[in-house]
Amino acid sequence: MKLRVFLLSLASLLLVALLDQLNHYLGPWQLHVWCGGLFVAFTALRLDFRTGAATSFIGGLLLDAGAPVAFGTHALLFLAAHAVIFNIRARAPREETIVGVIFALLANLGLFLALSFLRIDASPDAGAAWMRVFADLLVSQLVIALIAPWFFAVQARLLQLGGIDVRGVSRGTL
Repeated sequence: MKLRVFLLSLASLLLVALLDQLNHYLGPWQLHVWCGGLFVAFTALRLDFRTGAATSFIGGLLLDAGAPVAFGTHALLFLAAHAVIFNIRARAPREETIVGVIFALLANLGLFLALSFLRIDASPDAGAAWMRVFADLLVSQLVIALIAPWFFAVQARLLQLGGIDVRGVSRGTL
């Protein structure tokens, strides 16, 4: 389990670095991309609960480190999203990439709105802030739709390089 969590945490760290760079370049247009659903979807769909929960939690802590929220906010939200997806995953063909993308988009929507409701009170004009929130959400969803297949492949390849069969893990045989 430790190796799986370590490898997937490396992938999460890569995603954090790439998103930070993307947000830096989008700064002049006052847009912000947030892809929290990507930190949760693959692990919730394809891994056992403990490994996925640990990886999602660590991914949340990585985002908490650079965000203006109480430390642990992202981590707890990711843990909740992981639990929800894990409990409904039996009804979906979870090894299909398109299913992973859909779950990532839905998880991102839920997490984005939850985080927005937690932070909107810090805005001096909450009504006007919602327009920016929805613009950021739209851009974030588009980015997830574009990069989710790549990120899932990175995660699967890292596990494969570590000698871990993702299909065996998702079926509970390891």
